[in-house]
Amino acid sequence: MTSTEPPAPVVLGGRYEIHRRLARGGMAEVFLARDSALDRPVAVKVLFPEYSTDPAFVERFRREAQAAANLAHPNVVGVYDWGAEDGTYYIVMEYVDGQSLAEVIRSAGPLHPRRVAEVAFEVAGALGHAHQRGVVHRDVKPGNVLVASSGVAKVTDFGIARALSSPADDLTQAGSVMGTATYFSPEQAQGFAVDARSDLYSLGVVMFEVLCGRPPFNGDSPVAIAYKHVQERAPRPSEFVSGMPEGLEAVIMKLLSKDPANRYLSADDLRADLRRFLDGQPTLAEQAGAAPVDQPTVAVPTVATDPEATRVGVPVAAAAYAANGPATASTPVLEPEPEPEPRRTGAYAAVALLLVAALVGLGVWLFTTMGDEEADTETKPVPAVTQMTEQEAVETLRAAGFNPVVQQEPSDVAVVGVVFDQTPAAQTELAVGQDVVIKVSTGAAEAEVPTGLTGITVEEARALLEQVGLGATVEEVESDLDAGLVDSTDPAEGEKIAAKGTVTLKVSKGLGTAPIPNVAGLTLDQAKVALLKAGFIPGDVGKEQPSSTVPKGTAIGTDPTGSAEKESTVYVVISSGPDQIKVPTVKGQLEADAKAALRDKGLDQIEVEPKALPAGDPNIGRVVQVDPAAGTLVDPETTITLTVGVAAATTSTTSSTTTTTSP
Repeated sequence: MTSTEPPAPVVLGGRYEIHRRLARGGMAEVFLARDSALDRPVAVKVLFPEYSTDPAFVERFRREAQAAANLAHPNVVGVYDWGAEDGTYYIVMEYVDGQSLAEVIRSAGPLHPRRVAEVAFEVAGALGHAHQRGVVHRDVKPGNVLVASSGVAKVTDFGIARALSSPADDLTQAGSVMGTATYFSPEQAQGFAVDARSDLYSLGVVMFEVLCGRPPFNGDSPVAIAYKHVQERAPRPSEFVSGMPEGLEAVIMKLLSKDPANRYLSADDLRADLRRFLDGQPTLAEQAGAAPVDQPTVAVPTVATDPEATRVGVPVAAAAYAANGPATASTPVLEPEPEPEPRRTGAYAAVALLLVAALVGLGVWLFTTMGDEEADTETKPVPAVTQMTEQEAVETLRAAGFNPVVQQEPSDVAVVGVVFDQTPAAQTELAVGQDVVIKVSTGAAEAEVPTGLTGITVEEARALLEQVGLGATVEEVESDLDAGLVDSTDPAEGEKIAAKGTVTLKVSKGLGTAPIPNVAGLTLDQAKVALLKAGFIPGDVGKEQPSSTVPKGTAIGTDPTGSAEKESTVYVVISSGPDQIKVPTVKGQLEADAKAALRDKGLDQIEVEPKALPAGDPNIGRVVQVDPAAGTLVDPETTITLTVGVAAATTSTTSSTTTTTSP
């Protein structure tokens, strides 16, 4: 297989007909193909041979394909199949007709804030679905978000970073970092364990970039960028975008918190806040005062030099997965320098004496005040701690002299970890040292979206949702299901959402129609590819039609024309050359009349051959034979031969004539 030709064989797995290459990456190529069994376009990702010789890698790749295939979500690029043929390993995926988010911002520039929120809302849905199934993406970036021509965002390449090397590689050892440095979370940059919140940090970087036209951190090398993720506080988008909505900026800054505990607890919490922004409501991140002020997690990076395995900087960048997969590198872990041991000096003695004096003084004061039964109890106003994080509220109450008592409870008005109620209320006078109860949100009370919603009517789906206390809204979508049946839901079946929340039922309105592309002038194969890309299934063979203007074997058009239902069969009409003419019946006509009749039909090439006939034959001067015969279909340039009767030559004789005159 070469980089410029489709892989051999042209048909993989006996059903995937390779048509053309869509993209090329460091490890694989992605081709547009047609699934002949299901008669639909698909994308086929084919590994390069050099990555197909390691059995351990192939097995891990197979498991990754299986894991990705289990992520059935409208915002995840579906994986349909996996296979191998003659040492070629491939994954069959959903074909998305569109561009990656990276290509979108390269061609169109930064996106409008509302569009950024819409895309992030859909990406968060995909990530949340994966996280609930134990899959952490670890390489969320614009190149791994595909935007379909319909505007829907779809996340691709889930979990592939785990399959990018064999177990012997440095990439699997302690201190290794996998992903793309520009979108690293701080914990990812340090080689620590990552979880769902690491993906949310990366999504925050993506939102920043598509909004501002640049990522929050740039550097001369991946190590320099990774260091900034750990050490430097991210700039605010409003520094680059005029008129930046405060609610969306607060969401992004919360996502870019260095401490994972200060980010959203889950992708669902992020979606809920983005929905508030899209609905014109204040975001909880905005109400809580944007991102919490958190300190960088390291002071100075240390780099251990390994002379055998190039570990200084990022000298090895593994090839991207498919067309735009994650770069991987053996990267030094960023760690804080160990603090020097304190010097043991005479200062310790001085400090000890001061402490003893302070303790003596404290004892005298306690003895005096405890013995005074008439002493007044000190009171203070209870500070307001609602809308603070749990840690901020506890510290504030302790600083004011009160004892915070934390109660974890569900809340529909506060994000996870934020105080939504306190007892006594703010500004209440309370004795110092007394308890103040604070209620910290564990998130909204949840309900699970029931299964079995797809493939049934809207009324039936509403009834199932009402049984678990959920409402429903309806959105019509194009689908291969019969009109009126539920095609999918948002959130997906089995996902948990806020109690009494609303589920969007995406109801089929049929496949819908699409314009049929103009294929005139293309070859049959080229025309078929154009139809496939436009969402139609090309007929196996073309329909021939004569044409005096289109060369033989070239496409004239399609059947049908105009527009047609998506995924329906469209035939290519191929020129069979100029239209043929039926030779008219001119036998028995005078020569001049026969010629005129032929010319009226468009047959101008006429030859006449004489045929001698006896004197007095009635066919003298008339056509006695036509070649080709009457009724034959011929090209306009064909020569028609007319055989015309002529009188045979006569011999003159002299004889005596007796003239008799009658009386």
